[in-house]
Amino acid sequence: MKEMKLKEGDTAPGFTAPVNGGGVMSLSQFLGRSVVLYFYPKDNTPGCNREACGFRDAHDEITARGAVVLGVSADSAARHDKFIDKFGLPFTLIADEDKSICETYGVWGSKSFMGRTFLGINRRTFLIDADGVIRKIWPKVKVAVHAAEVLEALDGL
Repeated sequence: MKEMKLKEGDTAPGFTAPVNGGGVMSLSQFLGRSVVLYFYPKDNTPGCNREACGFRDAHDEITARGAVVLGVSADSAARHDKFIDKFGLPFTLIADEDKSICETYGVWGSKSFMGRTFLGINRRTFLIDADGVIRKIWPKVKVAVHAAEVLEALDGL
């Protein structure tokens, strides 16, 4: 898959992938609901833990707005199961081990950390409306306030 430069107003690219707990899911099964599709680098790392717990803590408010939260990383479904158990996460985590979804959504690329450059998942969130259209993209996520930003955007849909 070639990387696309997705913009607000584009139709969200569909996918089918393995999820925590076994089985698979498709983005298309959520048509009719808003989707908070968030990409994060790795299970059980400090920033990812904070972001996931922020979505966990806001989960009731997010679902009350008719939305579903889906997290995506390149971790395996088995690793996702451990991450969910450790933090009591009430939402689905997608295992994108071949990074095809990450590449489609343009989140796989160069990153730098402590002077080192490497390939990885750039933290990014897409808010997809009930018709499958990307309404908001957060290219630079601030994990401490991100769940609140998402709730505010859902109120604006």
